[in-house]
Amino acid sequence: MKIKVCGLRDPENIAAVSGLDVDYLGLIFHPDSPRFAGQPSLSEWLTDNVALLNGHERVGVFVNGEIDYLLNTVHDYHLDWVQLHGSESPGYCQELKLLWSVNTLRRASICKAFSITDDFDFRRTNDYVNSCSLFVFDTGGQAQAGGTGKKWDWSKLEEYQGPVPFLLSGGIGPEDAAAINQVRHPQFKGVDLNSQFELEPGRKDVERLRQFIRELN
Repeated sequence: MKIKVCGLRDPENIAAVSGLDVDYLGLIFHPDSPRFAGQPSLSEWLTDNVALLNGHERVGVFVNGEIDYLLNTVHDYHLDWVQLHGSESPGYCQELKLLWSVNTLRRASICKAFSITDDFDFRRTNDYVNSCSLFVFDTGGQAQAGGTGKKWDWSKLEEYQGPVPFLLSGGIGPEDAAAINQVRHPQFKGVDLNSQFELEPGRKDVERLRQFIRELN
């Protein structure tokens, strides 16, 4: 099972989390987020510590960002993925993929997040299949994008019939390991952890994460 820890921004904390059995390190580049990681000092630290973070893929989370901003951030922060967490259209994702195919800039894979509500129609994901390699299914119906600490009804996953693998997100906490181990969807790839494992916004509780990871399959 893949594990993504999102909302990181403190170098010392990033180094500690990278010592755990995690796959993705998530950095949020939405200026309105209390976990905003867009600091030049962090970019410099990431550049200087490439070896330390080897084996971990870096995910930049954006909310309706300008494409130039995404391209520059991927380069400056050595990102492997962009996670689009707003209302980005299929055309937006296709344009981003096309730009990376025709220039020499650092490239990233595209992940699209969807806000799941009781009436969400998973057929909406179909138009993103050709441009996105991964989906995130997060809690919908919230004023803010991500980091809400709220869960959604995971039984609704039965309605997803698409070919793109997904990460389960939205209010996952230390008490949820057993329930996650019961998820049997063929496209279930892993979990996206954030606010329920924090000491404060942007700083994770490493020991709480370590124990939770031990409890997962």
